[in-house]
Amino acid sequence: MLPTYEEFRLRADAVRSRIAAACALARRDPAGVELLAVTKSHPMEAVDLAARYGLRAVGENRVQEGAEKRARSSAAITWELIGHLQSNKARLAVRHFDRIQSADSEKLLEILDRIAGEAGKTQAVLLQVNAGLDPAKSGAEPDEAPRLLAAALAKANLRVDGLMTIAPLSDDPDVARRTFANLRELRDRLAVATGARLAELSMGMSGDLEAAVAEGSTIVRVGTALFGSRE
Repeated sequence: MLPTYEEFRLRADAVRSRIAAACALARRDPAGVELLAVTKSHPMEAVDLAARYGLRAVGENRVQEGAEKRARSSAAITWELIGHLQSNKARLAVRHFDRIQSADSEKLLEILDRIAGEAGKTQAVLLQVNAGLDPAKSGAEPDEAPRLLAAALAKANLRVDGLMTIAPLSDDPDVARRTFANLRELRDRLAVATGARLAELSMGMSGDLEAAVAEGSTIVRVGTALFGSRE
């Protein structure tokens, strides 16, 4: 069941307090970490809660679900695709999402670039990297990332904002921490090698956001801690 606005406000405040505490330990400015509300599998009213609270964006996992919600929503908010994108859904994704965080192959980049060009749009993307080498997760292998970034930077209709990863499911908190450190170190190497700014590191969710913030995350993707269990 979706929380009331007051319940949501308290939950969002609590998540922001967690982010602030993690930033204090890491000697970071909390303003440098964005809270992205993950509204997947929740009703459209979840988007309204996030917008009313003042969040910049919501994240959706499924292209069709996000497109349908956006078509019905009047919320002044940005839409980000955070789930795996199949190439046959690329046209719908470009039409309905302001940024795609799950660009993970050269083939997909080519398709997104062509569709964005046809639409007269510069499509913002993050490159998804499987920084934890988890066979259950999508994303380019870390050693493929330099070639993937080179391909993305060569596309006239794409803007590469940074990198994204999802930590493996594990009872060991060090697994997430190492995954996030791997992505940050990879970003730093790629930025030096290419001159690309790659400002965004999208990593960390409800259960591991502290580790992500400690390792430099600029976007934490939070659903359960804001909206409760999914329907």
